[in-house]
Amino acid sequence: MTETSQTHPGAKQHPYHLVDPSPWPFVGSVAAFVLAVGGVHYMKGGQYWVLLAGLALVLITMAGWWRDVLREGQHQQAHTPVVQHGLRLGMGLFIASEVMFFAAFFWAFFNAGLLINPQVTQWPPEGIEPLNAWDLPFLNTLILLSSGLAVNWAHHSLRHNGRSGLVKGLLLSVALGAVFLVLQAVEYGHATFGFRDGVYPSVFYMATGFHGFHVFVGVCFLAVCLVRAMRGHFNPKQHVGFEAAAWYWHFVDVVWIFLFIWVYWWGNS
Repeated sequence: MTETSQTHPGAKQHPYHLVDPSPWPFVGSVAAFVLAVGGVHYMKGGQYWVLLAGLALVLITMAGWWRDVLREGQHQQAHTPVVQHGLRLGMGLFIASEVMFFAAFFWAFFNAGLLINPQVTQWPPEGIEPLNAWDLPFLNTLILLSSGLAVNWAHHSLRHNGRSGLVKGLLLSVALGAVFLVLQAVEYGHATFGFRDGVYPSVFYMATGFHGFHVFVGVCFLAVCLVRAMRGHFNPKQHVGFEAAAWYWHFVDVVWIFLFIWVYWWGNS
């Protein structure tokens, strides 16, 4: 037996983190169920209070669960290299699932745009005036790609222990992400078609709208990292939370590039 095990028989002899009992998996499942029931009820013409209650429960679950994860890593020092590897792997698998999510929207778009669907005889359909790809969509492309460069700047600064560059890069990326969302709302205001005006508007708003939601989530993700960076939570050897946010943001960038090329540019030609 080692000296450590002799002195402390109950000491942990492995690098893994065994989490304490948590209420959040149960609360999260209830929240998801209430949110789904509320969404169906609202779309059937019912009141929206069940939907809002489910959304509130989901937000509470996210805040509480992530708070516990931050405490584990920051105060309990539970995020060993092995645990960090598991967190990175989990984030990678989550992003892969998000790729499949958007693949469904692109499949629906190409199914109609390539005239595979016999009910669609021309693309865009008659009566639909598409948005100009080289107007606000192109400007938003430059803004979102610039925000990705800002995240890279922040990551480079963090790896070289440059706290000032880390904070400035995150601040710039959050600001550019917010500008993107504002311009997308303006773009929707200029659109001449509504969500229920046919297959093109439906797929367009679903694909770009859900991407906008992902941008909103990414902005929140980066904003939390910004606050943590200002408090000195990250260092060159331990910054899994920032890496997860950076990966997610680059995923958002790549999806937008595909949306701009195929939905805005090719889909309007």
